[in-house]
Amino acid sequence: MKVELRDPNTIMTLSRLGSFHQSRLSFLRSFLYEFKDWEYKRDLFDLDEYGFGTAVYSFKKKNRVYSLVCFANKINDDERSDRVIATKWDAAFTLHDGVPLKGDIERLRNEVPKQEVGRLSYKELTLSRANKSVRIFDHVVESLSKGIQPNIDLLEKVGYLYRTTAVYGSGKFGLADRFRIKNREEINGPFRLEMMLVYLVRQFTFDQVNHVAKNKNPKFAVKLDPKICKNLGIGNSTGLGMAPFIVNHPTLLNNWILCRETALKKIREIKIVEDKDSNLFKDCVRNSVKNITSWNTESEYQLIKIKNLLKDVKKFINFVENEFDFKKDYPFNLIYLWLEKEACEECIEYIVSIMMEPYGEIVDPLIKKMSSDEEKYFNIPTDRTVEELRAILEKNYSNILSINFEKKENYKKFWFISKNKEEPRLADRFEEEGSNLEQPLAIARDIKELYKKLLVTKNSLTMDKFLVENSHLRHVVRRAFIIEKFPYSEIQDNTISEKIVPIDMLRLKLSFFGALKFDPRSDKWLRICMFQGAPLPNELKHYDEQWVYNKH
Repeated sequence: MKVELRDPNTIMTLSRLGSFHQSRLSFLRSFLYEFKDWEYKRDLFDLDEYGFGTAVYSFKKKNRVYSLVCFANKINDDERSDRVIATKWDAAFTLHDGVPLKGDIERLRNEVPKQEVGRLSYKELTLSRANKSVRIFDHVVESLSKGIQPNIDLLEKVGYLYRTTAVYGSGKFGLADRFRIKNREEINGPFRLEMMLVYLVRQFTFDQVNHVAKNKNPKFAVKLDPKICKNLGIGNSTGLGMAPFIVNHPTLLNNWILCRETALKKIREIKIVEDKDSNLFKDCVRNSVKNITSWNTESEYQLIKIKNLLKDVKKFINFVENEFDFKKDYPFNLIYLWLEKEACEECIEYIVSIMMEPYGEIVDPLIKKMSSDEEKYFNIPTDRTVEELRAILEKNYSNILSINFEKKENYKKFWFISKNKEEPRLADRFEEEGSNLEQPLAIARDIKELYKKLLVTKNSLTMDKFLVENSHLRHVVRRAFIIEKFPYSEIQDNTISEKIVPIDMLRLKLSFFGALKFDPRSDKWLRICMFQGAPLPNELKHYDEQWVYNKH
């Protein structure tokens, strides 16, 4: 039986993309798998009794070494902020290419805590900063110093000791450009180095809290239980700065989605499912309920999504355990068809992710296809005609072409770049100034404008001649020729609509990162937790690949 890839017009809407969840394809999980055989080491730990100072951690294999350099600094409580306008943080980090020499560490000590204002070198690959969850950090220190473990319920509610407020890479602030390292096999998957940084930062937070507790009460202090460490991750505050990424990298977005869709297609095409695979799938679904029920948020929007997800997952568990027979031919196809009929979008995509768990042999090879050499597809084919371009639009943008941009609600928002922090922002076109500085992120509106122009242009006119008179539409002409080859490259939705929920764009990207829980603080930013439940560095050589769904 042949199953078709899912229709981009369905999958690429923001409500569906904003319902994606982590899977075997997620970058933090593929990072762990790629580096499980590398030698982990804490090379330097020079902290004072209060936990301030320098630490270095590394992964090494053969002659290749990646080193995380950490700087923990004292700051006042009123200086601690998750906002991008912050200038001080509890800790700052960089991932160094190789073994940092004494001179490197001195140089980095001066530059890394400055973050955007500092300047790094080609020896540095990523840059980040993080703040303590002070309440949790202090509680853990206080407990350990008295010889007892902290309150597990309290820790589970938050899920981390620190949260990052940014992770930078690829040439920013003097960091190494991608071309220097792109041919290294171990970091071929997207965002591998960023995931490495966050993972090693997680270990630093455990070492720091143990160190401070020990110095506070050397006689009675105990270390944080490894089981508790395992259930703590690294928090992250993410705002609109992440949203334009998925608009500005169409071929990369396509490859991420295509790999996910290909995995689903191949799993639906499995005629006979072995008992071990169906049992693993059912175990993961059952165990995942704990993740859903421990998902804390005050967001009304997210609470409704969680409620619907939990209801439908429980309904699905009852179906798959009491009504469904895995001995039928093509069982995962039947399951998928049931989900489309009976479950909400959030639940459909949640179960799709879990379907991948038994099938590493299908999913894991796809990871190497998730990067993209984007420059290859940048040039516009100037010999193509207006008629050809119009046909491409009609085939690939049918949802968008039906939008009426004469109505105010369909062009109410606009994207601009903040002057202070050079970060993307979203504003109301009719209530706020600045629409003259609008960024080219209203792809739906511009595609519609292009289409109208094509309707009144001679069919045989070639692109070179068309663009002489319509150069302002060059960016969407380019996108149209990209989508011809890459069907999942475009969000099939209106990013300037009155009804846009920007965090759907954030969730899409974060699901591929591997975030487990999403806690929106508004419709424009949210908090997440990464690596919660993940193996510790000393466990990597023999870890359970289904750690995401295991009960701890």
